[in-house]
Amino acid sequence: MDTHRSILHVDMNCFYASVEMAENPRLRGKPVIVGGDEKSRHGIVLTASYPAKRRGVKTAMTLNEARRICPEAIIVPPQYGLYIAYSKKARAIYNQYTDLVEPFGLDEAWLDITDSVRLAGNSPLLVAQEISERIPMELGCTVSVGLSWNKIFAKMGSDYNKPDGLTVITPQNMTELVWPAKVRDLPYVGPATERKLHRNGIFTIGQLALADDYAMRRLLGKMGEVIQSFARGLDTAPVREYDPELGDIVHEIKGIGNGITTPFDVEDERTACQVIWLMGESVAQRLRAHGLAARTISAYARDAQTLSGRSTQATLPQPTQLTREICKVAAALVCDDWDFAHGEKARALGVHASNLSPARTWVQLDVFGNETQRQRELDLDKTIDSLRLRFGNHAVRRLSELCDPKLAIIDAERDNIVHPVSYFA
Repeated sequence: MDTHRSILHVDMNCFYASVEMAENPRLRGKPVIVGGDEKSRHGIVLTASYPAKRRGVKTAMTLNEARRICPEAIIVPPQYGLYIAYSKKARAIYNQYTDLVEPFGLDEAWLDITDSVRLAGNSPLLVAQEISERIPMELGCTVSVGLSWNKIFAKMGSDYNKPDGLTVITPQNMTELVWPAKVRDLPYVGPATERKLHRNGIFTIGQLALADDYAMRRLLGKMGEVIQSFARGLDTAPVREYDPELGDIVHEIKGIGNGITTPFDVEDERTACQVIWLMGESVAQRLRAHGLAARTISAYARDAQTLSGRSTQATLPQPTQLTREICKVAAALVCDDWDFAHGEKARALGVHASNLSPARTWVQLDVFGNETQRQRELDLDKTIDSLRLRFGNHAVRRLSELCDPKLAIIDAERDNIVHPVSYFA
């Protein structure tokens, strides 16, 4: 077991609510809920302060239910731009200690301080303590910090003593701090995996660590090996460096998508196509920003009554990053798959591009195609991208958006800026 690394995991507690309280100190100590817009059918709890959580308020709970169990709760709308600004300020502080900072969403990050503390002559614990003091002092948000020799145990350390805690997990105390925890507390052990483990008599992380290797592979396949190595402290995943210009960690992008829960039921093909074009345009914009082209386009929709969803996909003759080509295919997929004429209504719509390749890769040209026209379209798309980058996403808009008040409120880029992050990306 390689234990020479010093990895921190910093978790900003109840992040959205903490930012709201930092901006408005009168909210401190009160049950604060950051929730979506009920009129736009996003009326759920996004996060809640600890006083609200102690009353039973939970993330993803409807605001009506939250009000019922905590009538005195103060509900505020989300301000994503503000949360992103605070997240960037926190990362700027982390970067003063190491250039190996890997964000895990807006409110969490791993820091590999192994070499930096050695050069500075500091101890990892002193660095952890300093960060846990600086974030509240400079940003007004409390943090929990975990320190260990691997990323998984560092994250578990930050979860161990919330809020405002600092926990060090070492090879000497891991059997005391980690192994007695429930197996579901281990990252990537979901409800289905937990049930399988329970049926085989494994209820704690320690029992998982000591379980037979072959039995775990038979039970869970490759993921059984992964979570068992996590339980044993054998995670060797590096802290991946954050690229400020890219706005992300450096990793291979497998697909780019965008979707929205519409603030109204989509009842006809025309409206469905308009929403799909909004989503598809943002997907094409992101493909161009990453220098990628997609050959497979998929579209999905969720039924307004049953909330069940389905998706279809199509493979193109050649990769594309053109807005028109992506949106035209996605719109056709939805219209072919959904029977709006006979009463089907959609609640959510989305577009996803996959089977990616670098945009500059040589491809077989279509003898019947018009590459000159395609190049003109690409030049126009890139010009629009630059205008939106400088002046905002609504600087250039389609006529269909301007003529329909229901569509005018949708900003496909702004309203889908927070993405889940995979540990295995």
